[in-house]
Amino acid sequence: MSSVISTTFARAQATLADATEPNGKIKNLQPETHNSDDPHARITTDAGVKQANTDDWLSVSTPDRQGPALLSDVHGREKIHRFDHERIPERVVHARGAGAFGTFRLFESAEDVTCAKVLTDTFRTTPLFLRFSTVLGSRGTADTVRDVRGFAVKFYTPEGNWDIVGNDIPVFFIQDAMKFPDLIHSAKPEPNNEVPTGQSAHNNFWDFQYLHSEASHMFMWAMSDRGIPRSYRMMQGFGVNTYRLVNKAGVSHFVKFHFTPTLGVHSFVWDEALKICGQDPDFHRKDLEEAISNGIFPTWKFGIQTIPESQQDDFEFDILDATKIWPEELVPIRYIGELELNRMPDEYFTQTEQVAFCTSHIVPGIDFSDDPLLQGRNFSYFDTQLSRLGINWQELPINRPVCPVMNHQRDGQGRHKIMKGKINYWPNRLEAVPPASSSEGGFVDYPEKVVGVKTRLKSKKFQEHISQAQLFYNSMSPYEKAHIIAALGFELDHCDEPMVYNRIVERLCDIDIELAQAVAEKAGSPIPQKSGRANHGKKSKHLSQTELPAETPTIASRRVAILVADGYDPVAFNGVKAALQAAGAFLFVLAPHRRPIFALDEDRSSAKGLTPDHHFEGMRSTLFDSVFVPGGSHIDTLRKSGRVVHYIREAFGHCKAIGATGEAVALVRDACDVPGMKFATPTSAAETGHDHGVVESYGVITAAGGGLRKAESFREIMNLAAGARDFLHAYAYQISCHRNYTRELDGLTSQVAY
Repeated sequence: MSSVISTTFARAQATLADATEPNGKIKNLQPETHNSDDPHARITTDAGVKQANTDDWLSVSTPDRQGPALLSDVHGREKIHRFDHERIPERVVHARGAGAFGTFRLFESAEDVTCAKVLTDTFRTTPLFLRFSTVLGSRGTADTVRDVRGFAVKFYTPEGNWDIVGNDIPVFFIQDAMKFPDLIHSAKPEPNNEVPTGQSAHNNFWDFQYLHSEASHMFMWAMSDRGIPRSYRMMQGFGVNTYRLVNKAGVSHFVKFHFTPTLGVHSFVWDEALKICGQDPDFHRKDLEEAISNGIFPTWKFGIQTIPESQQDDFEFDILDATKIWPEELVPIRYIGELELNRMPDEYFTQTEQVAFCTSHIVPGIDFSDDPLLQGRNFSYFDTQLSRLGINWQELPINRPVCPVMNHQRDGQGRHKIMKGKINYWPNRLEAVPPASSSEGGFVDYPEKVVGVKTRLKSKKFQEHISQAQLFYNSMSPYEKAHIIAALGFELDHCDEPMVYNRIVERLCDIDIELAQAVAEKAGSPIPQKSGRANHGKKSKHLSQTELPAETPTIASRRVAILVADGYDPVAFNGVKAALQAAGAFLFVLAPHRRPIFALDEDRSSAKGLTPDHHFEGMRSTLFDSVFVPGGSHIDTLRKSGRVVHYIREAFGHCKAIGATGEAVALVRDACDVPGMKFATPTSAAETGHDHGVVESYGVITAAGGGLRKAESFREIMNLAAGARDFLHAYAYQISCHRNYTRELDGLTSQVAY
């Protein structure tokens, strides 16, 4: 008996040692990981029998005539049988997703508020898997639709799996999980015709929003630029619900979890997001893989907001209400760690699709609050995995903890673990597998005191629904407010029942009268003349994306298209390309075709030329963050291409940085010469005092000086800051700014057809 116990203990110790390694989860997955690219492997049946032919069904045939197939072909039947059952039920919500492996590190212990080792051990590196997703659409919908994004993290800790099942928006539509089926039914395609797919622009959704004023705060976030993020890597993550932290002394704090991207928070413009849905519906998936594969690992700062339990009632809102934020002026975020994604999955289905998250997955030191939405999620998330994955879903490799798992649960469909021994219950005569004491790391529920009456109601503070919707809108910058107005105008334009869009305008009157009037004008509703309630005028920090830039200005992972044809200026081309690539940008050469392109004065008889990455019809400007056109005689060719002219105009309309040198300046000027724009001329150097006549105008950088034909004109990019005098730094800085929304606010984009 002692030898069995010692052997079991040794195995547990070895497992725990693996659990504390940064790559502990990857090592944990190795036994189930196989190389499908191995040319030395041979096809077998699922029973392991090697197969000589998997192309032709066994039949009664001759060389001259094909005969009937035989059901006795067990190998052919197995192949079809397995194919017929490849699909599992997709998630009801968050069906379309992308994920990656990574690590979590603390740089400050939170031991003052929790005894959870994942939040107190600064020497530990915790492996994790993060799944991003859209909420409404099915697996086959596009990445760039207007929607909330899921941000679900599974931490594989030595104490067990800890899941933060969050979103990119810190609040939700409803306060109580009882309303979740109604919310999702209203948002999904309408039942009579299964329209629309994966979007909220329809009668049922907005009918629900009006009839549930608690949703007002959330729909303002969804209609903001947060609803169309530029990248998973450039959006925040929030735990949404209120949890509880408990320290060694047993003292409780309520907590909200935050993930803030170091690349800053950035979004598409709506026209761009719409077009990408058709041009590249997998844009966000590809973007994530492109960055990680190139070694530019996305990172997020991890922060906590904490409120002592003794101060739970000190706020004008209920801190357990999931439709409310905790304003940072009242409860600052304390950043204590960093999350990094650094490895893509080996297989989508077994990892990204089969990963299953539960809000009920917590570890000692973390506990639940009485947040009514969280209480329902704790039941629902566990329950929904049963229909998708079966009762033993936690034994699947991606869901399996890295620490030892031992209990008396048994059997069920899809059981993987093999249990030796004759004991499968507790207590038992061998005292085998007893519960763990608190000193051994056993989970101890927080002894919360509860006083009340069993009833169905919401407490008084839960009944205030408008104040934070006002707070959010007041905190927006002018261009963000304009985008919210445009988004609401678009959504309500797709509602064909006047009752629906008129009621939403009525609700907007409670938030801001000017907002309501602007939306009414677009939607065709009567123009309201007075507010439903006064706007308190308050603002809060870090609600506007303008207050969440990259920690350090960077162009790393920004996608830049270089437009060329035969006769391009090789000095400007090579100089800009090399400098931007050295700074971490992803450069793509586009030309009229994907055959070799030759530079100005290049000898075609001896040179190989330049093979473009794409042609103009294969990749549109929407798929890039910026466009650069070098000078050269090729401009005569580009000028005759309507697609190229549209390329530049579209980038201009989407407020992107545009760069042009030499002869290309005239092309860019012709494409987007509207009142207020300035472009470089041969005399610009003298007029501006900038090297080579560099002119910056609304994010369009042009340089026409003759000195640009010299390689030394293009230096290495050092620090990015406004006011740079040379072309490269001025252009790179504009790329790092993401967009020039002043171009839009001043009415320039609306004057260009794109």
